[in-house]
Amino acid sequence: MVNSGCGCSGSMKMNITDTLVNEHRLILRMIALLERNAPLTAEATYLNWHFYHDGIDFIRQYADRFHHAKEEDVLFKALVENGMPREHSPVAAMLMEHDQGRGFVAAMETALRTAQGGDPAAYRDIADNALGYGALLREHIAKEDGVLYPLAERVLPDTMRGAIVTQYQAAESRMPPGLEAGYLAVIIRYEQE
Repeated sequence: MVNSGCGCSGSMKMNITDTLVNEHRLILRMIALLERNAPLTAEATYLNWHFYHDGIDFIRQYADRFHHAKEEDVLFKALVENGMPREHSPVAAMLMEHDQGRGFVAAMETALRTAQGGDPAAYRDIADNALGYGALLREHIAKEDGVLYPLAERVLPDTMRGAIVTQYQAAESRMPPGLEAGYLAVIIRYEQE
């Protein structure tokens, strides 16, 4: 959830990326679970389809609808409005990777349905797409946390920051209450398996 506090003292700017970095931590926990379970699925020793349904739901609702929407509809738009090119830029690269992630998730879901239909050949496809998504998102998050977010903190002026935080809060208000806490509980349950 958005931390609207700026930790301001003197001339410090309101932070506009801490919330996104914190959301990345929960996403990385789900990626770690996918990385742990996918090789076992490929070997046919972990066939908990409910885990993959929960993982796909988490990715679509939390990582994509909740987190990526804030990036795409708020932060990236602010960067473009502030002069960053929409094409051939860090924003374009991040948007392309979001789409690639969606492709891995769609393929994982298709393979999951096939596996549930009784085809063990799909186990490898589930694993490959889960691991592909994980590798993509790990690298993607590293670029955002290490490059794009610090750049945004440097270049976006004070005059835009309040609106960015307000838009994050508006995006969060459109999500079901308790979304983050609910997914945290799901992740903890699978971490304890």
